[in-house]
Amino acid sequence: MKKIFVSSFLILISLMISGCSLIPTAGEQNNESKQEINNSVTNAKVSVDKLEVYYFHRNARCKTCMLIGEYTAKTMMESFSEEVSNGKIDYREINIDLPENKEVAQKFQASGSSLFINQIKDGQDKIEQDTKVWSLTGDEFKFKAYLSEKINSYLGK
Repeated sequence: MKKIFVSSFLILISLMISGCSLIPTAGEQNNESKQEINNSVTNAKVSVDKLEVYYFHRNARCKTCMLIGEYTAKTMMESFSEEVSNGKIDYREINIDLPENKEVAQKFQASGSSLFINQIKDGQDKIEQDTKVWSLTGDEFKFKAYLSEKINSYLGK
């Protein structure tokens, strides 16, 4: 019994150190309709000067962490390639374990695998961490629909 407890404790500590959360798997998640996803995104349209969409991660990543990176990249390239290429959106994957990324990680207060969106309007940052994406990793379509709707709302679309 003690051996199981120690093993469980070490696994939990390992996950915490890697910046990963104990997130429900696809089978444990509630089925949400596309309408529910759209309702969870702020309905007020805001037009920003620029968006920074940054997916932060560490060297070691769990499957869920890698899915967030993959789905975010797909969303950005499939739905916002024009905005990325013309500079309206700065999209990056940032490894916070690399010394050259220390400053940007501090600015966003990123300490593990996380997705941040910075709305820049009149030179002012409005940085927010998006934690909802963690619950959507079990369904790529819902993930991309949610993130696209959110980004579109910031772009005033």
